[in-house]
Amino acid sequence: MTTDPTTTPVPAPVTTRAPDAPAGVGSLFLAGPFLQLLDPDTGRMPPAARAPFSLLIEHFEAQGIAVHNAHRRESWGAALMPPEVCTPLDQEEIRKADAFVAVPGHPASPGTHVEIGWASAFGKPIVLLLEQDRDYTFLVQGLHTVATVEYVVCRDPSEVLPQVDTALRSVVARHRAARPQQPTRRAD
Repeated sequence: MTTDPTTTPVPAPVTTRAPDAPAGVGSLFLAGPFLQLLDPDTGRMPPAARAPFSLLIEHFEAQGIAVHNAHRRESWGAALMPPEVCTPLDQEEIRKADAFVAVPGHPASPGTHVEIGWASAFGKPIVLLLEQDRDYTFLVQGLHTVATVEYVVCRDPSEVLPQVDTALRSVVARHRAARPQQPTRRAD
């Protein structure tokens, strides 16, 4: 008997979680500057601008974490979505994600700051990667007073991946500890 490859169901990919991946983090939204990083001639993110995002995506996915990211979804600028499509999609992906990680950008990325606000409003555990020796808005600096946030300061994300993992584990643990426990229902 032969099998027709066009009708044979393909099994879903198996995601293997790394033993040190944060418990309860099955997905995260990775945000950062986008439009301001596009090359005006090609309309795409140059390799150097793309590198930190690719690195973080690969790093989290290697831990079995699904990463939602507009840069990749929109083919690094080659398939930009109109605002009426990307805005509700980004907001919904942030709402559904277990955690939020962002590179706020310098100069500040307006879109990323909106996404940080959504993540905060949705009560997501947040990790912000801040460039060393850069100034950030007071609202980014003070976000930890109204949301569960960990800051990782660096020159290059590739140099601080262990600190990013520690920050993600820490912020998720603090977020869980701060949430009221759901009452368990007894079956009588």
